[in-house]
Amino acid sequence: MKIPDILKKIIVEFCRLFLGAVFIFSGFVKAVDPMGTMYKTMDYLSAFGLDIFNVSVLPLAFAQSAIEFAMGVCLLLGVYRRFHAVLFLAFMCVMTPLTLYLAIKNPVTDCGCFGDALVITNWQTFYKNIFLLAASLVVFFEYKRIIPFFYRKKFSVTFFVYAFILSVSLYCYLYLPILDFRPYKIGANIPELMVVPEDAPTDEYETTLIYSKDGVEQAFTLEDYPKGDTAWTFVDTRTHLIKKGYKPPVHDFSITTEEGDDITEDVLKDASYTFLLIAHKLEKANDSKIELINEIYDYCTQNRYKFYCLTSSGTNEIKEWKENTGAEYPFCIVDDITLKTIVRSNPGLLLLKKGIIVNKWSNRRIPDEKALNRLPEDSQWGQIPPNQEGCTVGLLSFAFVLCLFVFFLNDRRKKLKKNTNNHS
Repeated sequence: MKIPDILKKIIVEFCRLFLGAVFIFSGFVKAVDPMGTMYKTMDYLSAFGLDIFNVSVLPLAFAQSAIEFAMGVCLLLGVYRRFHAVLFLAFMCVMTPLTLYLAIKNPVTDCGCFGDALVITNWQTFYKNIFLLAASLVVFFEYKRIIPFFYRKKFSVTFFVYAFILSVSLYCYLYLPILDFRPYKIGANIPELMVVPEDAPTDEYETTLIYSKDGVEQAFTLEDYPKGDTAWTFVDTRTHLIKKGYKPPVHDFSITTEEGDDITEDVLKDASYTFLLIAHKLEKANDSKIELINEIYDYCTQNRYKFYCLTSSGTNEIKEWKENTGAEYPFCIVDDITLKTIVRSNPGLLLLKKGIIVNKWSNRRIPDEKALNRLPEDSQWGQIPPNQEGCTVGLLSFAFVLCLFVFFLNDRRKKLKKNTNNHS
């Protein structure tokens, strides 16, 4: 039985829209957080024993987000239809078996395909890719049914799409992500995000006892193991997680001084302002603004604000940083992953008050001496700014669509002029 053309057209259009939307979303959320994409890629390389390639991870993070975003946009616009139909199918033919392996072996807890915007399990990722693979097959065999929006300016449009998304990535890399999907966003109340509800489910584990008899090992549960039977010899105990419990958004925030004292509660309960210099690896930190950082510490000392440098580096690295920069501020030890999650800059600066993140800056936007002429409560940077994320994304989207529309009008004008000339 043949499928009617109208139904074929509907199926192709649905698959085109589905593929395009997923890839645009996936590429964009990676693009606004290139450092997060880089960290996730490094996790993959470590899991597969390919740490030697870590030096090229950042360019790869830029390229991955740009290619995914551009593939989605070009498919929706019908630009280079055949090329992108082949590209989508090749991409999904690689990713689908790869995500099946990840789901079975679980070397990385989540795939990171949607960054921190939408965290899904490896099995959910595999099921998603099954649908994407099916959609890419439909597009591959029926790409001619996709109506192109552009006839002449295909290269110009493709170049613009790549330039746009790479510019967004570069801006977010130099400064901070324009969309923050992590729990440590501006305005977040860290103590509240650390609370575990009383009725929250806890982790469930299964314990297996290994006993040996006549040289043969056998596994038992805690209920049926051969208690008191001397014929069996205990060998080992194995415990594995069978069901995850509730994990609060912030579950690993702990600050320890060089002397080993835990000051987490003191920092989070401080009713005044606290400045936290975040440098997850001092040996890799950018020291171009070190004089300004030292001035901020002096400012804190004069106005009785607390100032700490949070790092995961060791004693030798801290000593070397002090010697090279003249730093007099106290250093505290915090988990490396936590610090990289708090701010995507090394170093970056965080402003806290009563455990609430009032503001944070990348190394390139640390408040200067003009801003330090006033107290935080009397200045704009010392107040929680209004959430501009929606407005920023809206303006970016409007500018992007407007440019595409200009391309479209110019393309149609030239096509109409060409047709007119042919008829005359």
